[in-house]
Amino acid sequence: MRTLSLWSAFLVLFSIAPWAQADQVHVAVASNFSGAMKSLVEQFEYQTEHDVVLSFGSSGKMLAQIQNGAPYDVFLSADQAKPMALEASGEALQDTRFTYAIGALALWSSDSDLIDQSPAALLSGQFNKLALANPKLAPYGYAASEVLNAMGLTESTQAHWVMGENISQTYQFVASGNADLGFVALSQIMSNGAVTNGSSWLVPKSLYHPIRQDAVLLKRGQDNLAAKDLLAFLKSPAAIETIHRFGYETE
Repeated sequence: MRTLSLWSAFLVLFSIAPWAQADQVHVAVASNFSGAMKSLVEQFEYQTEHDVVLSFGSSGKMLAQIQNGAPYDVFLSADQAKPMALEASGEALQDTRFTYAIGALALWSSDSDLIDQSPAALLSGQFNKLALANPKLAPYGYAASEVLNAMGLTESTQAHWVMGENISQTYQFVASGNADLGFVALSQIMSNGAVTNGSSWLVPKSLYHPIRQDAVLLKRGQDNLAAKDLLAFLKSPAAIETIHRFGYETE
């Protein structure tokens, strides 16, 4: 009887062994990367049995949350500056930061006839509202402000600006028609290498600084296997292929 009990216990332990290494990771993600990240997480969870909890928002707001003790293990920012600031303060681990994506900016309208793959609609001034993310919170918003400055359009367009807290809200302003056109992340309007709806102009990268998006392991995640595995996965060929499909470049 004792032998049977020991054997039963062994079977139970053996059956749960594959799950013993599974863990949960909480990830703060810049909102521009939401589509790509959801696709990546599906692949990652299928391959590893880890559980990923995602929170999306502007990089500025995510930084403030982390600095105020939010329980995140990993931070995927829309820029480099914020992960670097967390490294400097000791809230992120040294030698874990890397560029997971390089973003692109597009001028977009839900009206398929408004933008003819050129800045003509923007230059004309014949629009009611121009959407952009808040430059103080969102790197894509800062890039949009750089473009307007470079084109000499800041003063002439400023009265028409409607600012989103993050790039997702900015996209919604344009998608809903509340703004005639707006600066969005290329990834938000692209699927499998093509713009899916509306009309757009891919903004030349000479008009704004590269949007290098860095990931970093936060101090809270230093002993979290899922956090470390996720960061490793983001560097894998399969992940890189997915990231490219959403309109990003990688190093």
